[in-house]
Amino acid sequence: MTGRLHGKRAIITGGARGQGEAEARLFVREGASVLVTDVLDDAGAALASELGDAAAYRRLDVTSEADWTAAVGEVTERWGGLDVLVNNAGIAMLSPIEHTSLDDYRRVLEVNQVGVFLGMRSVIAPMRDSGGGSIVNISSVDGLTGMANVVAYVSSKFAVRGMTKVAALELGPDRIRVNSVHPGGVDTAMIRPPGFEDVDYDALFAGLPLGRCGTSDDVALGVLYLASDESSYVTGSELTIDGGLLAGTSLMKS
Repeated sequence: MTGRLHGKRAIITGGARGQGEAEARLFVREGASVLVTDVLDDAGAALASELGDAAAYRRLDVTSEADWTAAVGEVTERWGGLDVLVNNAGIAMLSPIEHTSLDDYRRVLEVNQVGVFLGMRSVIAPMRDSGGGSIVNISSVDGLTGMANVVAYVSSKFAVRGMTKVAALELGPDRIRVNSVHPGGVDTAMIRPPGFEDVDYDALFAGLPLGRCGTSDDVALGVLYLASDESSYVTGSELTIDGGLLAGTSLMKS
């Protein structure tokens, strides 16, 4: 695969590792120029250096309006415009509702929900100036159904799903497409907190229709489609990448 994003200029948040790193690598391979952003400065800078002249790194706290303004300004100054935003940055916290503090709840919403809002708002003008663009918001299967013990995360991911549809309605006349991606069961650092490093996630997800845990590359390929002109008639949509997790329940073995 080559050239599916030829000439596109992109910002990827949370791009230093996991799904964001896979997206950055794939975007550059497909011809895009990518501003990798994160708060993991060493990993982000190393990735951008490895990717060469088509990539750069900038620290971006997605909850900061000033950081967003600076990141968008760098892309437009460096590459002359902006075509793609991938709102990938996110955090999770495992806690039952009863034991979730208000501060912890708000912290997750600030990153996962407010960060996406600020990102979308920040790129409207430069994308309009470029004649259109694509915003890809990374939600989760937990933005489509509930999951116990992650109330803040589920709340934020449902919000991302809703904001995506509002933005699609508002920005369609400007040829700015906005879609959400809903990964499930993907092996990243988010599902390997301390104490879970040695979990066999392929075994854990063996009961899925596709019989394995997902990878960051699985998600990146879906994001690539939505970022590219191949999806020119797709907006306000939800792309679920979950190995069949939400397809239903099978009570009989084949």
